[in-house]
Amino acid sequence: MAKLIYGDRVGRLGKFMVGTAAVIFDSDQRILLTRRTDNGRWCLPGGRLEPGENVTEACAREVLEETGLHIAIGRLVGVYTSPDLLVEYADGNRWQLISFIFEAEVQSGTLGVSDETTDCGYYSLEEMKRIDVMEHHQERIADALAKQTTPFVR
Repeated sequence: MAKLIYGDRVGRLGKFMVGTAAVIFDSDQRILLTRRTDNGRWCLPGGRLEPGENVTEACAREVLEETGLHIAIGRLVGVYTSPDLLVEYADGNRWQLISFIFEAEVQSGTLGVSDETTDCGYYSLEEMKRIDVMEHHQERIADALAKQTTPFVR
């Protein structure tokens, strides 16, 4: 189970992990979220880079693996790397995340779940208030909705 640990410079207790996620809007401007298998919480689809990939390739691969959707990467929403957030996994590994968040558009595929997700769907901000969305993803969603032309760096 992935656990979030917050604290002043708690990132020092871990290693770096580079990841990426996509903000995907439907025609009603709702955002695609997935429910994680490991902790039951909701988040943007995405995950870590694998050796030999760039961030856009990883984003497209992770979205396909988690949702069954082929996407086209659009604008960079932001780069996020809080020294005050650490992710601890069940295997004991602790990671300070470096995350690239992109806006993306669905090109093809059928929305579904995977071994990494138990549910998925499009949600409005109002609907997101009634589900357990991971805190650091809430900030990224708000930044995407701001439609700022220059990327956020947080």
